[in-house]
Amino acid sequence: MPDIVIHVVASALYAVLALHFWQTRWRVQPERWRAQAAAPPAPGGLRSWERAAILLPLALHGGLLYAELFTRSELRFGFAYALSAMLWLVVLFYWLESFVYDLDAMQPPALALAALTVPLPVLFPGRVGGAYAASFEFRLHLVLAMLAYSLFTIAILHAVLMAVAERRLHRKEGGALGALPPLLTLERLLFRLIGAAFLLLTLTLATGFAFSETVFGRAMRFDHKTVFAVLSWLTFGGLLAGRWLHGWRGRTALRWTMSGFVLLILAYVGSRFVLEVILGRG
Repeated sequence: MPDIVIHVVASALYAVLALHFWQTRWRVQPERWRAQAAAPPAPGGLRSWERAAILLPLALHGGLLYAELFTRSELRFGFAYALSAMLWLVVLFYWLESFVYDLDAMQPPALALAALTVPLPVLFPGRVGGAYAASFEFRLHLVLAMLAYSLFTIAILHAVLMAVAERRLHRKEGGALGALPPLLTLERLLFRLIGAAFLLLTLTLATGFAFSETVFGRAMRFDHKTVFAVLSWLTFGGLLAGRWLHGWRGRTALRWTMSGFVLLILAYVGSRFVLEVILGRG
């Protein structure tokens, strides 16, 4: 099957599943939403057929990424591949978490974003990396970066949905976001995600500095990508310190999370988008 067909099929399957979860988890009546909010959380929330259905586009999507990033002699990478890999990891995380937490309300945005990012590498193929792209050090750095990006993407989805759910609770509104654990459970999960992502970002920066001489033959340069990545690292470090020392939560945590995420996106995805799409230098 040609790659373009696999991209289209995976994207369509993600989109259909996103619509399914939006219809069955978000569009609920106020009485049902209040009953769900009052009921004790059950372990997991997906039905067996839903878990199996998510695995199909997840496997197709993962196969495409693996073939491009790890089996070909030339590594082609850019903002499109970065976004595609990030959202594949996001969907995988939510699929695995569904065995522990009832995070069904997170499925519609995650699957919809995955549907949008699957075909991007076909439209924006990026550039072929140099000889350094085949090195173990570079690929380790790349994998760590993608894992960090993905966990921070999950964290920002959690933070935004938590803010919306909290606002609806305060206004005593029903409707959407019924399939979520209690807010305190989500908050604990959010900071665990940020802590794990911060560790991965620390390792990403460390390998970048440590391997730059080996991979590129020069010391790490403090260009805009490095500056934005370091600023993001400082922002998330400040958030974790504020949580530990002052118990930050709610809107304060949301602002710091969003600020750090924007800086992280600007560090690579945003800069590559400008170079490849706006300036045509991909």
